[in-house]
Amino acid sequence: MTPAHRIEVVLLEDGKLLLDHLPFRAGQAVEVIIFPATCPPPPGNVLKGAVLRYDQPTDPVAEADWGSVR
Repeated sequence: MTPAHRIEVVLLEDGKLLLDHLPFRAGQAVEVIIFPATCPPPPGNVLKGAVLRYDQPTDPVAEADWGSVR
């Protein structure tokens, strides 16, 4: 079994996709699944806007999970 082959392309025309230089031979059946490419967030902005508010920001977190506290 040939492993999956991932490729990203930019559509040059609405509704048309052209793929070149695939590692498959003529006559070989392939399955094509298409997803829109996601753009990763820029470095440093991964959590920007994620926290809406802090409830009791100075209270201990998961205090019961620490053996030294028992």
